[in-house]
Amino acid sequence: MKRNLISTFAVVSAFALAFASCSKKESAASGGSPASGGSASSEKIKLTVWESLQGPDEFIKKAGEAYTKLHPNVTVEFVNVELGDASGQIALDGPAGVGPDLFAAPHDKLGELVTGGHVMATVDADNVKKSVLGACSQALTYNGTMYGYPVSAETYALFYNKALIKENEVPKTWEDLASWVKNFNSTNKGKYGFVMDVGNGYYTIIFTTEKGNRLFGLTGNDTSKSYLNTPAAVDGMKFFQSLRKVLDVSADDLTTATCDAAFQSGNAAMHITGLWNVRPFEDAGIDFGVAPLPSLPGESAPSASFSGTRSMQVSAYSEHPAEAADFAKFLLTPEMQQLRFDLTGAMPAIDTTVSSKYMSGFLKQLDYAFPMPSIPEMGAFWDTMGNTSKNIWNGADVKAELDACEAAIIK
Repeated sequence: MKRNLISTFAVVSAFALAFASCSKKESAASGGSPASGGSASSEKIKLTVWESLQGPDEFIKKAGEAYTKLHPNVTVEFVNVELGDASGQIALDGPAGVGPDLFAAPHDKLGELVTGGHVMATVDADNVKKSVLGACSQALTYNGTMYGYPVSAETYALFYNKALIKENEVPKTWEDLASWVKNFNSTNKGKYGFVMDVGNGYYTIIFTTEKGNRLFGLTGNDTSKSYLNTPAAVDGMKFFQSLRKVLDVSADDLTTATCDAAFQSGNAAMHITGLWNVRPFEDAGIDFGVAPLPSLPGESAPSASFSGTRSMQVSAYSEHPAEAADFAKFLLTPEMQQLRFDLTGAMPAIDTTVSSKYMSGFLKQLDYAFPMPSIPEMGAFWDTMGNTSKNIWNGADVKAELDACEAAIIK
């Protein structure tokens, strides 16, 4: 399905600014950058970019080749540092002078990166904000300042195997899902009506969001409490725990890998996951669809999921920050965003057109998603909420677990 995400915008502008008497870092900080159609200098420059394998690496390599055609004096070198490792590694390698000029980072690490002094503010932030999805610019704004350049957006939704569940049977509420799964399991031995990673806060957060309850408050930066043990969150996690009746598997055996494998092998009717699994499931020959998440008890709208933004951050330790910023902007052009979608299946971060019959389901869910908070306290959220979710799934007292979770995150 062709989806026009509002309008097509070419982010790369012609910045013809001189660098005669100011250092590169001063130029980058003041918004300067070489012209996109040709280099402002003949100086030979190598930009080192950290990114992950399995798609993002090929994107950086091909985008680098395209950028060098426009800027013959600039070459781009890909170095494999996985997304989850980059934020910690930049704190060590950056000051040591062996870090990158540009690196990929999830937006929930932004507060940590900014307070650590590891990244630079977005160049020409006003225009960049106009070109990208609102959720992406919001996700990369910390204390009123934008940092980095969003290269993809993401959320998750409900995948369903059309061989096991008819499209008109896909549940709109969690109660309906539980009822359908109970009936399915009774007549389909060895298969599962529904699977999800029940020990991952990325997914289980949805059960804490009824009545507008949000992690760290509506703005995502209320550090006085996590809002994970409010009455709404407790009620939601009690319902989450009740799903054990129709998915009677220990949390240790419901990891992302095992759930992905169950759906990919055709042994699960429904699964909560994201765009990154579209290609593997297609390659496995699964005929599937994507729908918004079911609504929580007493609500009519899809459950509120986390939305994520994958960004390219200019290192504060780069010797070529202006060129790094310009290459990051180049990654936001419609051509490069289409290339990234083709190689990784990731949702574009800008208003552009991509072809995917699954995109509609994700975009519908994105309407109800909220950005993962980017404050430093998020560092304590993941393991804490993951363990809390496992314990609750395995039968622990919900209120006690959420109170302990709150105490561990808000110290």
